[in-house]
Amino acid sequence: MAFQVLLTEDALQDLREIDTWITRHDGRTKADHVLARLEEALVSLRELPHRGHHPPELVSMGVREYREVFFKPYRIIYRARGKKVFVYLVADGRRDMQDLLAARLLRG
Repeated sequence: MAFQVLLTEDALQDLREIDTWITRHDGRTKADHVLARLEEALVSLRELPHRGHHPPELVSMGVREYREVFFKPYRIIYRARGKKVFVYLVADGRRDMQDLLAARLLRG
């Protein structure tokens, strides 16, 4: 049975920002390619969400409830709960991921 993949508003905003940045700097064709590959990675979570590994930045803080998959350099951070997969972050892994993950996932 397939899992349902749900993107948070933050993850949707991440995808919009990635699209805008790549379109502006590398063109529409490149942006379409990257978004298609990110979508493939997201769709793959329907079948095997537990295949991703725990982000090392979170493990170093003792947090093991999140996992990640890649379309390099992009990292997709998510959590599987029951038959649902919640995607919280889609980001270029060259960013300061420690601060980004702490702010996005551990806030509140």
